[in-house]
Amino acid sequence: MRQKVSMRHGAWAAALLAVAAGSLATGCGSGGGASADGRARIPVATRTATPTPGQASAASTGPVLAVKIDNAGAARPQTGLDAADVVYAEQVEGGLSRLMAIYATRFPAAVGPVRSARESDLELLRQFDDPTLAFSGAQHKLLPVIDKAPLRPATPEQNPGSSGSFYRGTAKPAPHNLYVRPGRLMGSSPPGADALTTGFRFGAAPAGGSPETSRTVRFPAARFTFSWSASGHRWLVSMDGTPTVTTDGKRVAPATVVVQYVKVSQSKYHDFLGNNTPFTQTVGSGTAKVLRDGRVFDAEWKRPVATDGTQFTTNHGAPMNFARGQVWVVLAKA
Repeated sequence: MRQKVSMRHGAWAAALLAVAAGSLATGCGSGGGASADGRARIPVATRTATPTPGQASAASTGPVLAVKIDNAGAARPQTGLDAADVVYAEQVEGGLSRLMAIYATRFPAAVGPVRSARESDLELLRQFDDPTLAFSGAQHKLLPVIDKAPLRPATPEQNPGSSGSFYRGTAKPAPHNLYVRPGRLMGSSPPGADALTTGFRFGAAPAGGSPETSRTVRFPAARFTFSWSASGHRWLVSMDGTPTVTTDGKRVAPATVVVQYVKVSQSKYHDFLGNNTPFTQTVGSGTAKVLRDGRVFDAEWKRPVATDGTQFTTNHGAPMNFARGQVWVVLAKA
């Protein structure tokens, strides 16, 4: 397993040699300005996309937008979550959860609250071609690693208030009130579905599965419940026992939910209280539960290298098709 862990750092080895354990200034570090080696940051709207080996190029359509979204109780309800094509739920310090929403087919007017990035995000985002990652700060020793990662970092410091890309709302206290306007940040139309190089397949459900009306996934200090709505033909999301709605009152309801069982281990990073930041490993293989059409299917997942999308198959080796619509992926500890 240590071989797999070392592989994930291939693109950032030089940066990691300079990274030592430190304390996390969550939401306080900046990804803006020059990088640790003096390289100037490239503006989000003008940086040229470079195809990533091992996956289909999305250069002709542009990059996806990934936004780190606060999921603390004080941050809810969130804005723009219902417009995401894919929502990843990951474990962070203290067993709490945070979301990363991926936008390719539609840019909502605003998304947030925006919060800090984690090491796990860098590996997860390698499956996309030159993605833009909107976030607000990171552990200060992680910032050089983000600078060297194959993505477009976008922070409030890089996009000052005059640009209007990021702004502070008035309905919630800081730090739960930072939002991003995707259209202004990206400076273009959404790239389209071809930019979603996740490896997901959509189509008719496979044979088998078992009826499922509700499933709860627990983190040490957070839980997600997905309840099947036969009338809406969607899974209604609840977090920590409360129905998940957006700021405009829309219930968040994906068509497919994936509970992906992964290795979650300690990283070299800590928050300002000394709590370790978990590393969620999404390269490798394992098992999953796929919820669609009011049924649950046993599945297996495989992502041999970071630049690949994740392939899901049934226990018989057939492709595990997802229902068309939003997909939630909960990265649960195996």
